[in-house]
Amino acid sequence: MVEIEAKDAWFSYGRGVDALRGVSLRIESGERVAIMGENGAGKTTLVKLFNGLLKPTRGEVLVDNVSTRNSSVAQISRKVGMVFQKPENQFFAETVEEEIAFGLRNFGFKDVSKRVDEALAFASLEKYRGKSPFSLSGGEKKRLAIASVMAWEPEALLIDEPTIGQDLSQKVRLAAFLKEISSRGKTVVMVTHDVDFAAETCERAVLLSKGVVIGDDKIERIFSDAELMGRASLLQPSMARLLELLGVDKPAPGLLGIGEVEKLIAGTAKR
Repeated sequence: MVEIEAKDAWFSYGRGVDALRGVSLRIESGERVAIMGENGAGKTTLVKLFNGLLKPTRGEVLVDNVSTRNSSVAQISRKVGMVFQKPENQFFAETVEEEIAFGLRNFGFKDVSKRVDEALAFASLEKYRGKSPFSLSGGEKKRLAIASVMAWEPEALLIDEPTIGQDLSQKVRLAAFLKEISSRGKTVVMVTHDVDFAAETCERAVLLSKGVVIGDDKIERIFSDAELMGRASLLQPSMARLLELLGVDKPAPGLLGIGEVEKLIAGTAKR
């Protein structure tokens, strides 16, 4: 169980520009949260604060009530793992199985072989265990990066732009993969521009604009607010726009998963 909290967190890369300005939010254990906003809104900066890769310029970030200023990146990563936008940037080993084993050995696990086998099965990558990580497809690379992190059982997973370079079938598989991780009691926080993927995968959305939180609520409430989404330079999910075109009345707060949409359309057709 892990809780992550930002308290009036600011961050500047220098040059007088603040990437984050007074961000305060709390992520509870087991939540699935989408961090969203326009390019340059501060999304990736925020999640890098969450696992200690960056330290706030002002304010503080707490992981289990301990300031990230007082912990090393390695200490925080044991609890809060991160997958980068380009997974190949975090590959070090020559084979898929060695890639998963790499982090386990660094953290001193004794049952490396067992955990590697479990991670390969979980990510459906058993047949690739002897192949180079760089030979995998985009979707397979993403699953390998996630499995490599989850093998050491952090309590939270941070993932930056999970759907970049993924086709529809890969997105469907990735969404199921992340939900399975969540079902094991893990926290999942993703940075994404993909509103349809977020609608299917997450329960809560945090909208950033110019380094400031402009929205933080259940994802259905956020995505039902066209004006707020516009302020974050985001469109509503395609399902929400489809419902509007069909003239389907959405129940407040109204959403947007495929299953709910099918039920609403079916109900409208019967009237």
